[in-house]
Amino acid sequence: MWLPMIGMTALPHLGGLYGGFITRKQVKTWYPTLKKPSWRPPNAAFPVVWTCLYTSMGYGSYLIWKELGGFTQDALVPLGLYGTQLALNWAWTPIFFGAHKLKLALMEIVLLTGTVGATMASWYPISSTATLLLAPYLAWLCLATSLNYCIWRDNAEEKEE
Repeated sequence: MWLPMIGMTALPHLGGLYGGFITRKQVKTWYPTLKKPSWRPPNAAFPVVWTCLYTSMGYGSYLIWKELGGFTQDALVPLGLYGTQLALNWAWTPIFFGAHKLKLALMEIVLLTGTVGATMASWYPISSTATLLLAPYLAWLCLATSLNYCIWRDNAEEKEE
């Protein structure tokens, strides 16, 4: 059972690594040009926080998978919602940092946050521990959504013609 645990715990980090690749240049060039609220976390906090969040959500998915006996019919909704939120999570960075689409990134992160809430609701009857492992993630997403909103509100996006 070690291999599924390690694989499922590591899986979210794949998107995090890709996102870090996209973000790295933008944090030094484009991102500093944006107006940001004074309460935003320092840039150095983001990789640390995301490493913890990806690890906890990945391990939580393993607990759900294990409790439901693998990828069974019963696992379809809870792990399907998890996979959906993970895909949404991975998509945010290319939208915000890659394409500089602040409004689209805001709409996407709102959808992501709701999907994480739905994932937690589907996980709770199966494993309260797995659900609690997602709680810091949901809290961070609320902060990130607020930050995305303020950045969108305070920075005019270039109009496409």
